[in-house]
Amino acid sequence: MEKRLWLIEKRGKLTQSQVAILSGISRTAYSNIENGRGLSVAVAKKIASALKFDWKIFFDQKRFDMNQNKTA
Repeated sequence: MEKRLWLIEKRGKLTQSQVAILSGISRTAYSNIENGRGLSVAVAKKIASALKFDWKIFFDQKRFDMNQNKTA
């Protein structure tokens, strides 16, 4: 499982708890998402709205490939 490092960057100085509250999800769920675990479109939209970016980034294959190459 690959961490979503780009999401951590998007979060900036906000804590996981702050993003979770803004997104309407639990901190545990948000942490799991940052750590590359499951994600629904509905939750992707909530997080993207809270952090002001396009939710489709979560499902962008190019971004995933770039993250894979960084760790290789």
